[in-house]
Amino acid sequence: MSDTPWLSIIGLGEDGPEGLSAASRKALLDAEIIMGPPRHLQLLGSTDASLVEWPVPFADGIEKLLALRGQPVAMLASGDPFWFGAGTSVTRHLQDHEWQAFPSPSTFSLAASKLGWALQETICIGLHAAPLKKLRPHLAEGFQAIVLLRDGNAVEELASYLSEEMFSESRIHVFEALGGANERIREFLTKETVPENISHPVCVGIDVRGAGKILPLASGKPDDWFENDGQITKRPVRALTLSALAPRAGEHLLDVGGGSGSISIEWLLAHPKNKATIVEANSERAARIKTNAARFGLGNLTVIEGKAPGALSNILTPDAIFIGGGLSEALLQSLVEKMPAGTRLVANAVTLESEALLVQWQSNRGGDLLRIELSNIARIGGKRGWKAAYPLVQWSVIL
Repeated sequence: MSDTPWLSIIGLGEDGPEGLSAASRKALLDAEIIMGPPRHLQLLGSTDASLVEWPVPFADGIEKLLALRGQPVAMLASGDPFWFGAGTSVTRHLQDHEWQAFPSPSTFSLAASKLGWALQETICIGLHAAPLKKLRPHLAEGFQAIVLLRDGNAVEELASYLSEEMFSESRIHVFEALGGANERIREFLTKETVPENISHPVCVGIDVRGAGKILPLASGKPDDWFENDGQITKRPVRALTLSALAPRAGEHLLDVGGGSGSISIEWLLAHPKNKATIVEANSERAARIKTNAARFGLGNLTVIEGKAPGALSNILTPDAIFIGGGLSEALLQSLVEKMPAGTRLVANAVTLESEALLVQWQSNRGGDLLRIELSNIARIGGKRGWKAAYPLVQWSVIL
């Protein structure tokens, strides 16, 4: 096969071909087939190339594009195809020599230049195909975000969401068709009426204001961020447990006996590319875990309703394992046999029986054994004293 790229991925702005670089225009002129969404194709004007509309849903177009392999094809995308764009969705199916890219200024860059915001200090996030709740970890007084949205209706949904989270003083800047002849910029406070007739493509700049709760950055988030029935790794112990698990970017956690899901949720919050699989035997708790994760718009979470070790077949190999419930000899033996060397394991025990089990395994396999005893202030008649929680033993080891 020729080393000449057959596919040119061209970032097109709302001003059409006029805004393209000389190299981009040449790639467009050399293409015998131009494939893109109807809105982009309409911006082209007169062309001798055959025009192919990209279908909906987007994934259906990839197979259609790959069927054109070997012919000179230009694929149209918005702005910078590799920043919340379609670029990687296509190039993961291609060899490096098969494609070339010609990005234009991204919507984020155009919006920041209108607002006068420092782009490197601004949260940039694409929510055109993701839940608005992905914003939740970023909501804090004084923060600024530029967000891609699917359409005008999503602007109203965003305003309602910010009000529900008590950030009703936030100012929203609405950008439509940035850089094109139909460009329009409007702004309003979240608590005010949303402008009418907002047209796609749309993005917004959010200047976050209000008295809503702010999610701490440290491990050990307050317990009230997680719905629970009492089966939750409490904040101080959760902080120690996450420290022992030591999440790193892009890693996968296996969480056995998820309870409220708080350990896995904080694992996922540590980095956007992290993944987690939770095994939970109780169906109500399994549903509650999903609700808790949805509050933060978290993906990359799989909840398996079942009991370990039987439910552990066919799961993605983890980098770390947390056992918060269902600890047993059979479970530990199964993990040792199935998991690759180097997997990090942290297990918490409260009962004497489970504590004895961890003491025995630590004696045989090494690792660190930590006894955690916590007390809180409680009333004793008209005075106060310390009320001790059940002591907890934590074993952490590298398998």
